[in-house]
Amino acid sequence: MSKKSRLYMDLHVLQTVPPSCVNRDDTGSPKTATYGGVTRSRVSSQCWKRAMRSTFEDALPSEDLGSRTKKIVELIANEVRLLDPLADATVVAQRILETAGLKIKSVEKGTDALFFISSAQTKALAKLAVDEPNTLAEKPSKEAKAKAHKALKESPSIDIAFFGRMVADDPSFNTDACSQVAHSISTHKISNEYDYFTAVDDLASDDTAGAGHLGTVEFNSATLYRYATVSVHELHKQLGDDTEEAIQHFIRAFVCSMPTGKQNTFANRTLPDAVLVTLRTDQPVNLVGAFERPVPVSDDGYVAPSANRLVAHAKKLYGSFAPLPVVSLVVGEALAELGKVQQLEQLIDSLGVEIPKYLGNSGVR
Repeated sequence: MSKKSRLYMDLHVLQTVPPSCVNRDDTGSPKTATYGGVTRSRVSSQCWKRAMRSTFEDALPSEDLGSRTKKIVELIANEVRLLDPLADATVVAQRILETAGLKIKSVEKGTDALFFISSAQTKALAKLAVDEPNTLAEKPSKEAKAKAHKALKESPSIDIAFFGRMVADDPSFNTDACSQVAHSISTHKISNEYDYFTAVDDLASDDTAGAGHLGTVEFNSATLYRYATVSVHELHKQLGDDTEEAIQHFIRAFVCSMPTGKQNTFANRTLPDAVLVTLRTDQPVNLVGAFERPVPVSDDGYVAPSANRLVAHAKKLYGSFAPLPVVSLVVGEALAELGKVQQLEQLIDSLGVEIPKYLGNSGVR
């Protein structure tokens, strides 16, 4: 693939999160990372991608999305029942999945690992099983296997296209992710803190001393640098004419989502302080190097100096190693030097005009 045939969308976000425990490790502590020799607050990519998928669920009908589950047999069986109420739906579902090439432990247990399947793939498999009973034979023909495999491979949902699908049993079912989401880290050094709390028993007798419950919860607060990139040309190969709408949903989900960890305890849902979105035709460029040297605390807090660092680093990087983006748009005045400042919805509309300039009917021009 030539350089001219590539199109990448990079998203850079600065976002301040107050005292919170957004993403915990196995001990219940907020996740951290060492970067630039100091401890940073961290939110894993998996955590934020799950929050994005939840945002997709709020914005899109279930028919346009996928399900990640081991109970794939029941998903197919539900569709079989709609097509043929008299069929032994669970048996039919298990047989057609096995014909497609998946290993099913049992109807109840399903697959060994979580399987990501789109609603369209679920319906296609069920229809194939009902319309062509020969696909359910104990020893199906090569043609039957090919049809079942095709039904389970084609028509990925928007979330499968963005986040990919990995199937250890049969790599031919793998779907390459068209997006990458980095672990978010604080632009500065952090130290975790502890909240010691007590709870009172409302029905305790008057002569009862002390609390009904004692506990601690660990937390920190941070200004985070968040980064994601989308291979737009690869997304177009999977979604075709739905690419632009998918991009719009991805931007909104990445910018506006928030993981739900300890949300009821801290009410830490915030929106970004600044957003930079670029289109590039060479390669994705993560600007986290702006914060390898941690931002020191100042009277201006962390957002303003973090934004200054990001602007300076981007200019240096673009001047030395990477060409300027073909499009650079900004939400928030803090990053105004890097692109045209717009409201989020205006930015999304602008990209809707720019992206088609680089896409053709059969891929990328």
